[in-house]
Amino acid sequence: MTSAVDAGWIRDVEVAALAWISAHRGDFALDEDAFTVEGAVDLTWKPLGELAQTCVSVGRRTPPADPLHACVRDLLAFAWQQTGQGELFLRLQRLEPFATYPLEVYSVFAGAGFRHAGYEAAAATVARTRGWRLTEQEPTRRLGLLNAERRSGIHRPEPAAQALGRTWLGGLPEPWAFERTAGYALTHVVFHLTDWGRTAEDVPDDLAAYLSQWLPPWLDTCLDAGMWDLCCELLIVAASLPRPPDTAMLHDAWTRLAHAQLDSGAIPLNAPDTADGPDEGFVHCYHSTLMAAFAAALSVDHLTRGPEARAQDPQNRYGGQGVPG
Repeated sequence: MTSAVDAGWIRDVEVAALAWISAHRGDFALDEDAFTVEGAVDLTWKPLGELAQTCVSVGRRTPPADPLHACVRDLLAFAWQQTGQGELFLRLQRLEPFATYPLEVYSVFAGAGFRHAGYEAAAATVARTRGWRLTEQEPTRRLGLLNAERRSGIHRPEPAAQALGRTWLGGLPEPWAFERTAGYALTHVVFHLTDWGRTAEDVPDDLAAYLSQWLPPWLDTCLDAGMWDLCCELLIVAASLPRPPDTAMLHDAWTRLAHAQLDSGAIPLNAPDTADGPDEGFVHCYHSTLMAAFAAALSVDHLTRGPEARAQDPQNRYGGQGVPG
């Protein structure tokens, strides 16, 4: 099978995934649970932020004339509208001044050119406090917060390399130590280092070499286990490294993911462990389906462009940080 055929097959997965996401856009909408003291963040702000990030990342790798570009642009506009054009971040700021998730979600929009000056001023004020700087976080989350601050125009002296050195991936662990938790940690380290696939050259050489060697067997293990969500994240990592991903690896992975995709276009988090079939509910499908669309956009871009074109434009095929109009 040629690369061109592979790209068409992968695009079919992307088209079906984005169709499912568009059909379920109402499930990403915010409600009052997004502002409860108990914090239903994982069911409200987290899905909305992930929708926005996927749309930004897919838009960067999709020509403006492509119908998929219009699809993700519309979904991103929907997500921004759900935040009250940024006004709701100020509401969160009053409720939880030292919570980091509002800035992490806001930064996705800021990176795409959607800004709210009032929220940015308020967030910058809090970020200057000792309480903010001394917030205890896992190293991978810290790396993500530093990226979120940079996207939002907040600059402080803490170096990203310091946080990177404390992550699982940054320590270049024994490859047999890989398991599900480590897998999600390493994918997010790469997401934060590359600004979600935008700047492959920001991956240090030793990490890039380590991942190029060990990512294929890790991905194969996850595919055998039916861990579709993590497989999609690993494919994003593969397409975010300075060296293009192996075509044979992409073919095998996308063949299996295509078979895992449901008729609806959704991809479940994991292969079903019962005879009842996969859980097709929104919560069980939305993240893996978003990640499939993201991974497919990057994979298709690598397969349809030669190395010379990628070298000339390593950051963003269509210019700017966000989704072109």
